[in-house]
Amino acid sequence: MIAIGSSITEIIYALGQQDRLVGRDRTSTYPADAMDLPDVGYRRALSPEGVLSVAPDLILALEGSGPPDAISVLQEAGVEFVTIDEEFTRDGIVEKIRAVGAALGIEAEAEELAASAAQQLDQAQESASISAGADPLSVLFILSARDGEITVGGANTQADSIIRMAGGENAAAGVNGFKTMTPEALAVTAPDVILMMERRGNHGTSDEDLFAMPAIQLTPAGQNKALIRMAGAYLLGFGPRTADAILDLSAALQNASGS
Repeated sequence: MIAIGSSITEIIYALGQQDRLVGRDRTSTYPADAMDLPDVGYRRALSPEGVLSVAPDLILALEGSGPPDAISVLQEAGVEFVTIDEEFTRDGIVEKIRAVGAALGIEAEAEELAASAAQQLDQAQESASISAGADPLSVLFILSARDGEITVGGANTQADSIIRMAGGENAAAGVNGFKTMTPEALAVTAPDVILMMERRGNHGTSDEDLFAMPAIQLTPAGQNKALIRMAGAYLLGFGPRTADAILDLSAALQNASGS
């Protein structure tokens, strides 16, 4: 079996089915043991040859994996191929766990994990809501800020969902999807806090470079140097660890607000 998508890999491990894995995609970096599996490529830029090279008997692919031509080849390759729907909500996580369990033929175990995840998510969101109070912070998720172009997470994104689950307000809710913003438009969002993924190696934008950008300097977050960084798969994966991510982000927001 191959898992394509970090949350699918995490669910498989949470269900105790990791011994069935013969490969994983490049985004599947948790738990650490998953890194020992053969890497079949980035989930949005797969090659059929790479995926099939490890001779899987089942391919579980998160919705949105690609490119479409590669997925078509894999679906016609004579290997069972299951697409797992992706929805960035509490119910979406629960249904994702059930779908993985159904594909693996362990529905009872998956239902137990799904029930536990649902309870943890409910508790995490309630705690985050209480912590946020009546005046939630405005949070701007920046996906990238290289070469002066700033791409933010608007409505209908993982970033939007996790910000709201953690008790914040998405400063970029007026745009849809991940969009590049002009400096003028970004300044108008006036976020209290900027949220970004952790940097890896020399990739990404350093804190110093980010706060040196004129558009960022015009915002309350820029003036106060209010920046939160979290691991991408943890923050945006919407899998078994999302309840913990909600609590961690909520705590970081409270720290940023001085509460």
